Amino acid sequence: MEPIKISKSFRNFSPKKLTLSLLKPKSKSLNSPRTPKSPIMTPPKHSREEEFKEVFRRFDGDNDGKISAYELRSYFGSVGEYMSHEDAEIVINNLDTDKDNFLDFQDFMKLMEKGGEEEDLKRAFEIFELEKGSGRITPRSLQRVLSRLGDSKSYDECVAMIQVYDMDGNGELDYHEFQQMMMA
Repeated sequence: MEPIKISKSFRNFSPKKLTLSLLKPKSKSLNSPRTPKSPIMTPPKHSREEEFKEVFRRFDGDNDGKISAYELRSYFGSVGEYMSHEDAEIVINNLDTDKDNFLDFQDFMKLMEKGGEEEDLKRAFEIFELEKGSGRITPRSLQRVLSRLGDSKSYDECVAMIQVYDMDGNGELDYHEFQQMMMA
């Protein structure tokens, strides 16, 4: 299966943050003190799929059960993010399983689940960085983390491990190279 290519403007999209911000329960206060007759109000529990359906409805502006490139762009515009029509079409074409140029709910679920995986991958990458925020994994940082995990490797073994996925030949892994390694 070919990896999904997501445009630069869409890479910072965080389904988890979006879901949380859209589904935050509005605070409700009770006018009377809590007594046995006053129920304690708790936010309703949503299944993951119900949460995704709510998020999907935010994107689906005309409520036809599908998200068009226009609706995708409109949503991102409404939250202050620019997405070109071409980028929106690329996202849809990469996720559209029935090739009707729209995202249905099942296609949308794939996008949301990929976003969660992406965040986990970024956190994993950050663990391996020697200098936080440097955007690179060096043989030394790989050796340090593997040692902490109980899998001690020599410096030369770590160099060899990095070389396998070091596409630009600089002796380090950037995030894209790390991502390719984790997908292999």
